[in-house]
Amino acid sequence: MVTGVLFLFRKIYGEMVGALPLNGGAYNALLNTTKKSTASLAAALTVLSYMATAVISASEAVKYAYSIWGQIPILPVSIALLLLFMGLVIIGIGESSKVAIAIFLFHLVSLTLLSGFCLYYFFNNGFETLISNFHVPVKGSIVQALFFGFSAAMLGISGFESSANFVEEQKPGVFPKTLRNMWIVVSVFNPLIAFLALALIPIDVVNSNQDALLSFLGEISGGNWLSFLIGLDASLVLSGAVLTSFVGVGGLMERMALDRILPQFLLKKNRRNTSYLIYILFFVLCTSILIVTGGNLAKLAGVYTIAFLSVMALFGIGNLLLKVNRSSLPRPERASWLALFIAITAIIAAIIGNIFLNPSYLLIFIEYLIPTLGVIFFMLYRGYIFKLFLVMGMYLFPENNRLFRRINQKVKLKLAQISSQQFVFFTNHDNVENLNKVMLYIKKNETTRKIKIVTVLKEGDVVAKNLKNDIDVLNRAYPALHIEFIEEPGEFGPDKIEELSKRWKIPIHFMFIGSPGDSFPFSVQDLGEVRVII
Repeated sequence: MVTGVLFLFRKIYGEMVGALPLNGGAYNALLNTTKKSTASLAAALTVLSYMATAVISASEAVKYAYSIWGQIPILPVSIALLLLFMGLVIIGIGESSKVAIAIFLFHLVSLTLLSGFCLYYFFNNGFETLISNFHVPVKGSIVQALFFGFSAAMLGISGFESSANFVEEQKPGVFPKTLRNMWIVVSVFNPLIAFLALALIPIDVVNSNQDALLSFLGEISGGNWLSFLIGLDASLVLSGAVLTSFVGVGGLMERMALDRILPQFLLKKNRRNTSYLIYILFFVLCTSILIVTGGNLAKLAGVYTIAFLSVMALFGIGNLLLKVNRSSLPRPERASWLALFIAITAIIAAIIGNIFLNPSYLLIFIEYLIPTLGVIFFMLYRGYIFKLFLVMGMYLFPENNRLFRRINQKVKLKLAQISSQQFVFFTNHDNVENLNKVMLYIKKNETTRKIKIVTVLKEGDVVAKNLKNDIDVLNRAYPALHIEFIEEPGEFGPDKIEELSKRWKIPIHFMFIGSPGDSFPFSVQDLGEVRVII
């Protein structure tokens, strides 16, 4: 069932990333297909997922190392591992493709050896343990057991969504192959090892050895050397997951800060041009969780469970919005409506199943989500919040109050600074309805008073017939916005966008376009961080 759902998501991810081959995963997918607030929710969930992944992976990596050498203090070494990877990303050492391939191949060899020895042990020692485990009473009906089993098993595909966060670093055609390879590995090893664990280990023994179950399985089937190999492999793979979390959250939070939904001070760079404050903040948050929980991560598992599955669901919803709102965007493949419906329904069912299995997980998840959303939505709507503060302050504080006057002045300066950011929309059409959609989008999603509407004209081209009149209409309809029309000579493309960004000192991620069609000579990726808004 899980591999079937994963197969459907191969097409969904392929269509979404093929149409919008930009870093950012679900956040970027939703940012280019719907409201910024919805994309911000995806970003918050992704950050929580990264945080939970880093903490759980670091702790589990050390627990597997502990199964090899029992003298390791788990909590201090887990923090040291997080500190090590924070240091690596701060000095600019990210993920290496060669190291990743080496770890992947070592992982495949280790799992193949483990499976082979377990099968040999199983066929030589009979079916008694397997039969005994299958005779353990099931709570509820078979359908209920399948539902809850499916819900729990969906967590075994975590990591499938992470490749979409680094698509710009991948060569053309690599991303679909990555999805295919992950699907094959998950489809073969996950059910096989789950079956072998049931065949070799009694259920009550599984529960008492869950921290390093694969090492224990290796010890039973092949002896200490196989247990050592599996423990080493698990430690390497889980350590790689910690590094992936740091790299992924760094790119995502930097993009969020650039889009003004996280504080700008996080963008401060060191000499190696890395946003070190993001990594330090992430390390502090992860370490605080480890210390508060004392290394008992059952609570954080709830955050991880719901955050990971919610990100998957939002990616499916993003694909739905892509089909409806950005239907003209070229894409190399398409997921069918039926596949999309089944996949989203399955993920929602898995979320519900996990909540029923562990009701406390939902409350814990909300405890982490609310502060995260609080910061993000304050940044997103701070223009409105500052205006509300100024209005309320006029009624609550006397005019001669020195403290209020000082605060009032600072808030006004900050509001003016936020509103001074200019935005650009490129168009060569005179469709007033579309231009009005652009104005509504910017008004709802960005805090600004200045918008440049730019048409790039080749030699001999003329401005669309009614475009200037349409902009005059918009200026009257939106008196709070200053709309400037610019005729720019040249050819529209990545070079022109970069040139205008430098000339006007407007970052590329504050430049917008409508959905390009099949005849457009560039992909969205070629245009950099330009946002598709209609």
